[in-house]
Amino acid sequence: MASGAVLVWPVLAFVVMMVLMLIFLASRYKRCPSDKILVIYGSGPGMKGRTAKTMHGGGALIWPLVQNYAFLDLKPMTININLTNALSLQNIRINVPSTFTIGISIDQRIMLSAAERLLHQNPAQIEEMAKEIIFGQLRLTVATLTIEQINQDRELFLEAIRTNVDHELNKVGLFLINVNVTDIHDESDYIESIGKKAAATAVNAAKVDVSMATRDGEIGKAAADREREIKVAENAAQSEKGKKSAERDRRVFVQEQESIAVEGENISRASIADYNATLAEKEAEASRRSEVAQKNRRDGDSKGAIPDGARAPEGRRHRPRRDSEDAD
Repeated sequence: MASGAVLVWPVLAFVVMMVLMLIFLASRYKRCPSDKILVIYGSGPGMKGRTAKTMHGGGALIWPLVQNYAFLDLKPMTININLTNALSLQNIRINVPSTFTIGISIDQRIMLSAAERLLHQNPAQIEEMAKEIIFGQLRLTVATLTIEQINQDRELFLEAIRTNVDHELNKVGLFLINVNVTDIHDESDYIESIGKKAAATAVNAAKVDVSMATRDGEIGKAAADREREIKVAENAAQSEKGKKSAERDRRVFVQEQESIAVEGENISRASIADYNATLAEKEAEASRRSEVAQKNRRDGDSKGAIPDGARAPEGRRHRPRRDSEDAD
């Protein structure tokens, strides 16, 4: 019984030690939120002679006594930069009010710079450091460009700002998220004069465009009117031509009909004349025959004293002639 109790105590002590060790290790394991950078500094496993170890996301075991940790906030910071009297390439001083949005970079190389230069600094201190860098680089950028380039080619100006400012911010672990130039003006009103000149040029060009458009419209209207008049004249000519052609056809038709009527009348008259001639011939023939018949009768009466025997032959002699006359 006593020996059994002696064996239980070491086992219980081992279990308690393991539980305590697990609790201790769990308390030393640090997870990194997505909006922060975990910075591990000190010595121990994984340092490999580095001044700090940085990670974004995940987690790591912080060894007691030889290591410690801290977080860098990734939330963006907005800085208002009111740059005044910046000297341009033309030696004209201008004012460039602008707004810069910056933040700590998650690039591994730049994160290490942030761990070395920004760790344990509050946001106000970080903004002040960034503001000094931005002021200097913005002045440098303005000095390399003319007023026309800055004012007219705004994209070129912003790209030059990004290139110069971002490069210097990277050295302290920051990077440029966005830049917005709100206004650009100068004390000598050079930019305003450029704007007035551009406005006047635009107005004059617009007037020229309006005049040209009006001229083109009038030319087009005149051409359309001329085309319309030509079409109307052509249609009138075609109509008159059609009328004259119809009148000519009508006259030809009337003349043809009159010719046909005259021809018909002539044919009718010729037919009537032929008929009358034929009728006259027949009447003359009938009259001749009648006279011959009458003459024959008279001749017969005058020869009535001839004896019957002698008369008969005469009658026979004359019969063929009568027959021949009848045949005629």
